Amino acid sequence: MDDCIFCKIAAGSVPVEALYADEMVVAFADKNPQAPTHLLFISRQHFASVGHAPAALLGHLLAQASEYATRELPGGYRFVINTGDDGGQTVHHLHVHLLGGRAMHWPPG
Repeated sequence: MDDCIFCKIAAGSVPVEALYADEMVVAFADKNPQAPTHLLFISRQHFASVGHAPAALLGHLLAQASEYATRELPGGYRFVINTGDDGGQTVHHLHVHLLGGRAMHWPPG
């Protein structure tokens, strides 16, 4: 997708400081953090949302985010996957928010 910012990040045409990267996933700090730690784990391949992605990719994405979170945020963390406009998704490219570094409150949003 030529106009997708996450596709450009995944391809390396928009530089970010990657905190994790492999052949399927890239992770970097959110530019508008909502917690002391707020990372985005994005798929390298474009899928509009979690409902469009294959199960193997979803498993890998969550496994890598979980491995990072377990190591870096021993006090706990939250994953958020917004889907669709009503779900709060502003970039229509599969991504997982990892939030931590403070107590998370409930209910969110």
